[in-house]
Amino acid sequence: MILDIAVIAVYTATILGVGWWGLRRSTTKSDYLVAGRRLGTFMYSAAMSAIVLGGASTVGGIGLGYSFGLSGAWLVTAIGLGILLLSALFARHIVKLRVYTVMEMLDLRYGPSSRVVPAAVMFLYTFMLAVTSTLAYATIFHVLLGVPNWAGILIGGSVVVIYSTLGGMWSITMTDVIQFVIKTIGILLLLAPVAVIHAGGFAEIRERVGDSFFSPTAIGGATIVTYIITYTLGLLIGQDIWQRVFTARTPRIAMIGGSLTGVYCIVYGIAGAVIGMSARAIWPDLPNPDEAFATIVQDALPTGLRGLVLAAALAALMSTASGALIAASTVLTTDLIPYARHLLQRGAAPDPTETRDQEDVRGYRGATLLLGVAVILVATMVTTVVGALAMAYNVLVGGLLIAILGGLVWRRGTRQGATWSMVVGTVGVIVTMAVTDILANEPIYVGLGASLVTYVVVSLLTPPTSEEVHREWVRRLSRSDTTTMSEIPPHDEGAPTR
Repeated sequence: MILDIAVIAVYTATILGVGWWGLRRSTTKSDYLVAGRRLGTFMYSAAMSAIVLGGASTVGGIGLGYSFGLSGAWLVTAIGLGILLLSALFARHIVKLRVYTVMEMLDLRYGPSSRVVPAAVMFLYTFMLAVTSTLAYATIFHVLLGVPNWAGILIGGSVVVIYSTLGGMWSITMTDVIQFVIKTIGILLLLAPVAVIHAGGFAEIRERVGDSFFSPTAIGGATIVTYIITYTLGLLIGQDIWQRVFTARTPRIAMIGGSLTGVYCIVYGIAGAVIGMSARAIWPDLPNPDEAFATIVQDALPTGLRGLVLAAALAALMSTASGALIAASTVLTTDLIPYARHLLQRGAAPDPTETRDQEDVRGYRGATLLLGVAVILVATMVTTVVGALAMAYNVLVGGLLIAILGGLVWRRGTRQGATWSMVVGTVGVIVTMAVTDILANEPIYVGLGASLVTYVVVSLLTPPTSEEVHREWVRRLSRSDTTTMSEIPPHDEGAPTR
């Protein structure tokens, strides 16, 4: 066990060291929020893989494999499909826009309007995503150190807040690359084959768990569809995912690197399901399927390797938490705080001795620190936030998906159509959740249907987007797929002025 603790300690020290390096690298707003828009294919793909494959994909995916066999891979497969769709259809266009938030994209496409409703939904989603990832630290540090839940949350959460605050996206990207390598070694190359061997091989596993565990549809068609609707579509529009897309050096890198990530996610999901099946063959009566991960790690791996695999699980949690934290900070500071200042007419004049980029870096650092502390506090005060996260995800997809994707694929979509579709879709989701249940499947379907009909009808009944707005949109999208984003002048970015 001492060797396991030493492995985790080295991992943690390395992550904090990278955070300090990021502090020196992040000197502008672009550096802090989108890593200077300079990432190549490997770094982009590794960082994207790290953020989308978090605790739910690792511990939860193995738990689904324990309960349903190979079909338990559908959760992570839906995530991989979402990244593949995003990369094939939209990523290169998103990169060309040179914005920082999803809400800025809406302003650029439809013309300046209030961001408060979509920004509030996106902020809630990213904040709760950070909280759920932070909650899971308790399990890792309880297994490793035997500490209570609040202490595990404080240890893991503090590491994430420190390196995220210091270097922003540069620190997060570099730590994500490290975390990607550790997850690949720990989960794919070590735990998956060792678990199968420990269970006696696939023939022995089949004999113990039955043929149904080798069926790709045993989890149920309705569940598979729900995973695709929720996670595949949700990944198309989340601020945490888009902010990673913004880091690509060229549109082509976003398309190729993201496609590699999608394939990697599917492989990762299958590996998790296989690990879960192996655990089921050995321990068929675990009280909680999510215990399958910790159980097989403790029993099947020797000390040292056990620490490496626990570090892989910790890496999965930290990469998702840090990505969600920087996304929440970006939405808060770029969209919500300027709106509040405008509303209250109390915006402070900038210091003429400093540049706008320097001012923004300090502002974003402060916001990231405060939000990180809030995330840790919330995580220590609750035992589960599944309902709150489900509500945020339902509103995100049911309320915002149509307006965002509609703007990318349908020229006739208008600001009024987008605004009313978001309002109607959001209300539809909330009302349906109140009538049924927060965790029910119906809210997201009602929201999507109502939002789509409203978007099309209102857009057709209102004047088209102005030519001035449309020209700027087309000008940005006309950039070559090989254009280096970091070389475009800084003034040619963000949303239109109000």
